[in-house]
Amino acid sequence: MNRLALSLSRGIARVTEAALGPYQAAVIRVGFAGTWLLFLLREFPHRQELYGPDGPWSWDQAQQLAADNHAFTALLWSDGQLWFESFYLLAVVSSLLLLLGWRSRTSAVLFMVGVLSLQNRSVFMGDGGDNVLHLMSIYLVFTRCGQVWSLDARRAARAEAAHARGERAVDRVGPVLWVVFGAVLAAVSLAGRFGQAAWEVPALLWTVWAGLALWWAVWRWARSGEPRILLDVVANILHNGALFVIMAEACLIYATAGWYKIQGSRWQDGTAVYYPLHLDSFSPWPGLADLMSSNGTLVMLVTYGTVIVQVAFPFTLFNRRVKNVLLAAMITEHAVIAVVLGLPFFSLAMIAADSVFLPTPFLRRLGGWAVRARERLRRRGGRALPAPRSPEGSEPARVGFTA
Repeated sequence: MNRLALSLSRGIARVTEAALGPYQAAVIRVGFAGTWLLFLLREFPHRQELYGPDGPWSWDQAQQLAADNHAFTALLWSDGQLWFESFYLLAVVSSLLLLLGWRSRTSAVLFMVGVLSLQNRSVFMGDGGDNVLHLMSIYLVFTRCGQVWSLDARRAARAEAAHARGERAVDRVGPVLWVVFGAVLAAVSLAGRFGQAAWEVPALLWTVWAGLALWWAVWRWARSGEPRILLDVVANILHNGALFVIMAEACLIYATAGWYKIQGSRWQDGTAVYYPLHLDSFSPWPGLADLMSSNGTLVMLVTYGTVIVQVAFPFTLFNRRVKNVLLAAMITEHAVIAVVLGLPFFSLAMIAADSVFLPTPFLRRLGGWAVRARERLRRRGGRALPAPRSPEGSEPARVGFTA
């Protein structure tokens, strides 16, 4: 009984004392923000047909659908061309800011608003990866995804260095963002723009706004450490819970996909992969598709291997080595799908979701390689470099709720 209580207390302490998986949170932040940013940039010439007020899925049709399913989309607040262009630009900028980790909490909220608004405006535009991105954009709001590999981490490190020198770092940008964010929320609420949408998204936006204010006030004026510790614990619990949900969501996607495949006759006889290789919509490289489909043994191995990997993956999480092998296989599979079937953004979204399972030592080595590559590029440019801290030996900087 005492051993059980001790294990329980250790588990609670682990969940509340720190935001787990800072490198995993950073890599999924970069992955999903980068995927959405690349999609928006690639489809920029076609944005009118995809999401514009005069697109095939008309503004009136989108209004009727939103009234039925109560989906949130800011693009239905106005049918003007200027509003659409401004919002599309906002979606691009928020994706870039989240990718860089600038004010990650605020950027994550704007990123979520951009993803939900564009996707709910035209629900038939997507290749499957949009559903993953739709869910993950909501989960990212609850994570502390800017602790490493971000501008927030660099800002926090500078603030700690200033504090060590006896100086006081004053954050002027955060309060300005909070005031602007609050004014926009108040104007939208008073105008009744949230009327058709379900209550969850407006409630989340107001909760984040109030949380930012509370966090800033406590860290500025609280004389004792207890309020700060309490807020830190709450933020850690939300982060760890969101990270767990992201992992569970990825496992659910693979498990359901694998079990549904098992029920199909083409997957049972080992020929399922052959057919999409000969569809015009999924054949950007016909010669490569013909080369793969001409080998019956290869088609059978890929068909059965896909089912086995998807069904088995959730059960391998208890064995690190087997999990890493299957994880590498799934990432390779999605890379092949991106090239052979011409589904790059679906594959990027799934690879970003898979990245939450990548081992921390590998991610830290990856960060070290990136730093050394950047140093070599700067040396070639003839610029002097400050001595950087190596990611392998450094701890994540403490970043507040506003990050």
